Amino acid sequence: MASLYSPTTTTTTTTTTTNISAAAGISHHHLFPKTSQLSISRGLGRRRPTSKISCKIGKNNDQNNPKTTNEGNANMFDRRNILIGLGGLYGAATTLGGAPSSLAAPVQTPSPNACGPADVPSNAPGLNCCPPRATSIVDFVLPPAPTTLRVRQPAHLVDAQFREKFNRAITLMKALPASDPRSFTQQANVHCAYCNGGYAQVGFPNMDLQVHNSWLFYPFHRWYLYFFERILGSLINDPTFALPFWNWDTQAGMRMPAIYTDPNSPLFDRIRDRGHQPPKLLDLNYDGDDTNDLPEQSTIAANLSVMYRQMVTNSRTARLFLGAPYRAGNFPNPGGGSVENIPHGTVHVWTGDRTQPNFENMGNFYSAARDPLFYAHHANIDRMWSVWKTLGGNRQDFTDPDWLNASFIFYDENAQAVRVRIRDSLDTARLGYNYQTVDLPWVNARPTASSTSRVRSVTSSTPQAANGMESSTSKTVKLPKPLTKSLRSNVERPKKSRSKKEKDREEEVLVIEVDVKRHEEYVKFDVYINDEDDVPSKKMQVKAEYAGSFVNVPHKHKHGEDKHKMETTFRVGLTEIIDELGADDDDGVTVNLVLRAGKKDNVVIKSMKIEFSS
Repeated sequence: MASLYSPTTTTTTTTTTTNISAAAGISHHHLFPKTSQLSISRGLGRRRPTSKISCKIGKNNDQNNPKTTNEGNANMFDRRNILIGLGGLYGAATTLGGAPSSLAAPVQTPSPNACGPADVPSNAPGLNCCPPRATSIVDFVLPPAPTTLRVRQPAHLVDAQFREKFNRAITLMKALPASDPRSFTQQANVHCAYCNGGYAQVGFPNMDLQVHNSWLFYPFHRWYLYFFERILGSLINDPTFALPFWNWDTQAGMRMPAIYTDPNSPLFDRIRDRGHQPPKLLDLNYDGDDTNDLPEQSTIAANLSVMYRQMVTNSRTARLFLGAPYRAGNFPNPGGGSVENIPHGTVHVWTGDRTQPNFENMGNFYSAARDPLFYAHHANIDRMWSVWKTLGGNRQDFTDPDWLNASFIFYDENAQAVRVRIRDSLDTARLGYNYQTVDLPWVNARPTASSTSRVRSVTSSTPQAANGMESSTSKTVKLPKPLTKSLRSNVERPKKSRSKKEKDREEEVLVIEVDVKRHEEYVKFDVYINDEDDVPSKKMQVKAEYAGSFVNVPHKHKHGEDKHKMETTFRVGLTEIIDELGADDDDGVTVNLVLRAGKKDNVVIKSMKIEFSS
């Protein structure tokens, strides 16, 4: 079948002004200021440096241990000088196409031919996650605006006709030879290669590329689903085919969709948690076991309040929602956005099989995409990105050229390798699809404060309180410190008693520096603000003091020098919570971290501070 868009080998250099498509039945538009017109560099071979490249920015920092910050800016100037000076590393042409050197530092995906062994669990030996070799790579060009859009429906509402069509498309995909990049095997391997160290960053052969825990998360998965959907439509000769989404943010969708649970269907995966089959209700804040399950109506209410926290309270800026900047030359995992932590991570682990050694399939990044339900889960994650931009306030995409010009490579419905860039993914309508309008019940599920919670606050603004030392108002701990069960620390606020205008302009953000010693394990901890209990009960999780949750989905991946250790940053928005607790005049807040999943020696809290994000 002919491609539905026209590939070209000419690199597009103009940043597209986007028109945000309808999400949940609402049209919302954002115009982006012009960014510099930057050329996109091409991929190099994996881990084949001709010389050792230093990324030094100061004493005792080399390429394997560059000094970085949360933003990844501390070594930006020096790194860009290296890229400009060398030219060949960052902007080199390859046998698969090239482009001039660039002054920017967007993360680039190398050629599929440069893919190397992924970091997979030791009990999955011989697994090759790399795609077939590419003979050419073409650049994606946005097609003209379509007159008819593919409509993604809630999976629990699809009819028998769609179910038959979807089953047939997946059956045909699974029947393709494993060597075909369009096959279900190879499509599943895409996630493994990008998420488990199959690729190095272009120009930085000792730094793995990781598409989670940063601002790459949403656009990568949007492109991933786009090509998966196009391949399925091509196989059944139906250009209108659209993937369903797992509508877990509404009550009717809070169960595993029935179309995926029929053992005779190609959508079924036997490697799922048997205890979580319908009619079991999904727990969006899943701790790794079912011993703390709430009654069904309480679980529904808790799920909706969690969605409110992540989509409203913790999403007032692009950084809070989309994740932290991740530029070429940075170590991966600068910090994921609110929804990437929860419910994205928790739904992955809730669906995966606890009896498997690594929570396979959905519960581990290397195997997650082997389950057809993965694509429905991520379709709803993608929908959240569209919905987010309709919620008002400062909710707009990044305009940073290093984000807009970051690239990935996928195979299309013609088995052609295609280079795509984030800037072309911002408007789902331009990509030819949107989402069926459904209710957003979580918009009105804001947790409310009790009368007693309003009188609990930190009044000490001493440096000792800010650094986690004991204060006169609350017994706290000195950081860094392992998170064994719970950890309480006072954090000073740089500003207090802010006006409404100041609060609208800048979000008050709690920044937590975290070390996960073994990121191949499931880790989850909850964050509470000014809570009187050392270990708040999960049954009270939806109270106003609950601020959010950090989640690590099990995976193996090289993070700097240590293959197991992950250094990352976790952020939660505080402005609304502080107002709700009546603590805006306080000099500081008491932060209580509660370990919900993971071994007691696996998480170290290095520091906590408050900053402001516009």
